[in-house]
Amino acid sequence: MRKNIVAGNWKMNKNVIEAQQLMFQLLEYKKKNTTNCEVWIAPPAMYLMMAKDVFSHNEIGVLAQDMSEYESGAYTGEISADMLESIHATGTLIGHSERRQYHGETDSHCNVKVKLALDKGLTPIYCNGETLEQRKSGQHLEVVKYQIEVALFTLTAEEIKKVVIAYEPVWAIGTGETASPEQAQEIHKHIRTLIADKYGKDIADEISILYGGSVKPDNAKEIFSQPDIDGGLIGGAALKVEDFAKIIEGFNS
Repeated sequence: MRKNIVAGNWKMNKNVIEAQQLMFQLLEYKKKNTTNCEVWIAPPAMYLMMAKDVFSHNEIGVLAQDMSEYESGAYTGEISADMLESIHATGTLIGHSERRQYHGETDSHCNVKVKLALDKGLTPIYCNGETLEQRKSGQHLEVVKYQIEVALFTLTAEEIKKVVIAYEPVWAIGTGETASPEQAQEIHKHIRTLIADKYGKDIADEISILYGGSVKPDNAKEIFSQPDIDGGLIGGAALKVEDFAKIIEGFNS
């Protein structure tokens, strides 16, 4: 079912004391405020159990930042779908632009990971988006189409309804370029149309598509008002409860 979601990706930030403080601040905020969206966080892996303890009543969803494409075995440093299922994690990010850039992750890897996550009852947040070069050369629609088709189009209709998609305009992150709400909406609509063409409009209308392109307190309301944008995958602004709260409140008007 289509949901409004604000998910905070903490990336490789916060020591254990800082992480715990931020979790308790978020818990207090969630208890005192009505939110018109689901709130999820993706802390570093070593803090996942802590997060599940703090949010013991599922006030806030807990995501892994990545998950192995292998079920188990001699894969040092990896986290399996079984491990995430065993702590009752909400789900996991898959295919984040930084995983693609620094760790060589491909859409074929993502396809395997998405299927594994679904098999274990986890919600995969599949991340995709084009680079600056691809955007400037006018390839952005084809790049996103390829990513969606390879990573997701082997799924059944029932499976794809359980996937959340996060569009990341890599060209607008740390480049000095800025993506407008209209540019973001164009790609979100494109993604939803691709899914509708494959699975039907009813299925496409059930899928949440998040925007992962530098959502901030001052632009969240405008971005979230776009018809095909169902929330945000938030980076730096998720590390301060005041900023994250203001983004969440972008859904309150």
